Amino acid sequence: MAIDVKSYKKRVLDQKPNFNLVPFIDILFTLMIFLVITSSFSTAPDVSATDQDGGTGKPNMTDTSGVKEYYVVPVANLQKVTVNGQDMSDMIKNNAVGVLASVMDEGEVIIKPGEITITTPEGITPEQAVHVPE
Repeated sequence: MAIDVKSYKKRVLDQKPNFNLVPFIDILFTLMIFLVITSSFSTAPDVSATDQDGGTGKPNMTDTSGVKEYYVVPVANLQKVTVNGQDMSDMIKNNAVGVLASVMDEGEVIIKPGEITITTPEGITPEQAVHVPE
């Protein structure tokens, strides 16, 4: 039996290529899912956004619990710190002051632009309540 090469060649040349897009789409979705899962997203606030709205000068004090003895409280253009009516402005360093953790938890801290007023719980002196940040 003889092989008909001409008819086979004609049949091969007349065929149109057939592309199957289903595996391609599957691979794209798999890569996309992998990239989304392995990406890390930052929840830090944009500093330029707070500068544009004028800002109040108040720090974000959402977490005041922990093992730290003093918490650094930064305030824009901080000029005055008052503790129980006593001026403690000499404790300011780089527009920030350290405030005792128990004062943050149990006392009252009022922050205004350029000024902090602190009322301490009983038994805590103004010298104990604030500290120069390091």
